[in-house]
Amino acid sequence: MGQKPVIQGHRGCRGLYPENSLPAFQHALEMGVTVLEMDVCLSADGQVYVSHEPYMNPLYASFSDGSPVSETSINLYQKPYSEIKSFDVGSRGNKLFPEQARVATYKPLLSEVLALGEAYARKSGRPVYYNIEIKSEPIEYGKSQPATVKEFADRVWAVISNHISPASLILQSFDFAVLQYWKTAIRQGRISALVEQESPEQMLASLGFVPEIFSSSYRFLTKEQIDFCHARGMQVIPWTINTTAEMQKFSDWQVDGIITDYPNRAPQFLKP
Repeated sequence: MGQKPVIQGHRGCRGLYPENSLPAFQHALEMGVTVLEMDVCLSADGQVYVSHEPYMNPLYASFSDGSPVSETSINLYQKPYSEIKSFDVGSRGNKLFPEQARVATYKPLLSEVLALGEAYARKSGRPVYYNIEIKSEPIEYGKSQPATVKEFADRVWAVISNHISPASLILQSFDFAVLQYWKTAIRQGRISALVEQESPEQMLASLGFVPEIFSSSYRFLTKEQIDFCHARGMQVIPWTINTTAEMQKFSDWQVDGIITDYPNRAPQFLKP
């Protein structure tokens, strides 16, 4: 294959286990994944928990009595973490990922995920890295998240700094205000600029500095853009690539990492 990109388990390994759950992160590590990708939100009592969105997703979430959540209007920023934890986010499975195991689980605290990863690193003797996305949108400031990116980022950093070395951290976000604050005020770990279809040039103009990582949807990423980033000292880590053929193509294009729901489909993880 030439260069082998580092495989990041998207939301743990969403194709195989419930997303952003302890079973998903554990399974990803046992498969050989060394970078756990996840998303974080805040509860009403200031707890940093792992979730792709600040509400319960009707695709897979259930109330504690087993009845399915039917809408997205449950604002978790207005709920204490104890109530958030009472929801089951794994027993129903996810129809978009038919291979996903159905296991009862909950949205964990970020501290739990980091403790799990560090325990695995000690046991295996292999380093574990964490790609943590702060789920922030300007239109949601003060609604489903804190009113300022400072409060959000500071709370996330308080948890991270108590559990892992900054050398193990990638901090990513689509909200460039978060990245700008992290760059100037926190200054720890590597920064990854998340975009969907913006070019590296557009990202640099909007962000105002050169991040360590450019992370684009693979659908809009070209070989020329990868070369552009490398020439400017940026790594390139596309999301979310779920077929072996596409992983091979981007590996041939010399990306530095690949975010995938299916780490088991990565060429280097396929059993001979």
